[in-house]
Amino acid sequence: MTPFAQLPSADGVWTNLRLAPEALGEASTAVDDAAIVVQNGHIVWVGERRALPADHAHAPQHNGRHALVTPGLIDCHTHLVYGGQRANEFAMRLAGASYEEVARAGGGIVSSVRATRAASEDDLFALAAPRLQALLNEGVCAIEIKSGYGLSLEHERAQLRVARRLGEHFGVTVRTTFLGAHALPPEYVGRSQAYIDTVCHQMMPALAAEGLIDAVDVFCETIGFSLAETEQVFRAAQALGLPVKLHAEQLSDMGGSALAARYGALSCDHIEHLSEAGIAAMKQAGTVAVLLPGAYYFLRDTHLPPIAALRAAGVPMAVSTDHNPGTSPTLSLLLMLNMACTLFRMTVPEAVAGVTRHAARALGLQHSHGQIAVGQPANFVLWPLGEVAELAYWLGQHPQPTVVRQGRITSAIYPPAPLRVTPQGAALAVWPSQPGGAPGSGT
Repeated sequence: MTPFAQLPSADGVWTNLRLAPEALGEASTAVDDAAIVVQNGHIVWVGERRALPADHAHAPQHNGRHALVTPGLIDCHTHLVYGGQRANEFAMRLAGASYEEVARAGGGIVSSVRATRAASEDDLFALAAPRLQALLNEGVCAIEIKSGYGLSLEHERAQLRVARRLGEHFGVTVRTTFLGAHALPPEYVGRSQAYIDTVCHQMMPALAAEGLIDAVDVFCETIGFSLAETEQVFRAAQALGLPVKLHAEQLSDMGGSALAARYGALSCDHIEHLSEAGIAAMKQAGTVAVLLPGAYYFLRDTHLPPIAALRAAGVPMAVSTDHNPGTSPTLSLLLMLNMACTLFRMTVPEAVAGVTRHAARALGLQHSHGQIAVGQPANFVLWPLGEVAELAYWLGQHPQPTVVRQGRITSAIYPPAPLRVTPQGAALAVWPSQPGGAPGSGT
């Protein structure tokens, strides 16, 4: 694979673009003939091509060939770095095994902890790299990677170091989240408070001093950590100047979202059992609701998150893969768009905002990612699609976008497949797998 620094520069004038609605920010409208100017890896101008300043006439030219353009996508909740896999647990659950039976058989988070601890940093990098590449191929330009499968200072450090290394190697914005309070490690069974003390007084300060933590998360749940233990972690994070997030209200209403909101949490994630009080607290704090339809689907959950109430309250909703080996082993953010719409009844604009603007806010990146704006790094995606709804519409059809990430052209598919116009006026992509043709017709 070509090293990121040797990939072609995106500097120059990009023309013949169709900017998707809200690509320029909330409430912006589609632009049918747009131009983007990139200099030194950053966007310096964007707008209608007819308004392009004349002083850019001699810059390198990139013909977008009428591609649909969105901001770079953002996967704001993943557990991408880990050892092993847990397909056997999936088979056990399908055969009728309970959570307790799976745990007694050596499964659950502890299974991933054992495999992660047994792997070297190079092993973990080699395992995580193709996972990350799959997400990048679909237009992801920023990603959160949590720890939480090490559950000791040594092994949490290894996960976070690998996450940083992935960002450098692939030229992608990586936000690292310390999830030391994910589960009790085997050596602390029955000693939850002692472990939380270790998380707060040893692990978190050491890892923060090494520059490995961008945010702190906790699994607050009946099978995780209590409200009191969660608040202890939040206080320790606050003392270190670190923002917090929360795995909240996935299996029950613990009141974790309201607690997280009191600490100004960036996001509360899962939230299937979120209450009206939790919604109100999140709204007041500006906390993002991160929806994880992959875990909902994989666990065959039936308790929907309160989408209508979140919408009515004006709480921003993000969408993410929650990639992890136990409950959401997906590597397609586009599939999550479809699930957010079909399972959670989100609209297409809501879902697309959920993997761009709102996902950026969930990571504290709203001033540098999630929209195509002057002064921001050049992160945008050229899709060979007729309309933005196709991002959520296709199942298993990979649109092969051209991806501009951190000011470089990172996709092998360049320029994008051309579009043709039907007699009815609809734009159809000519997919690379069908040279000169169009997508199949019929049902």
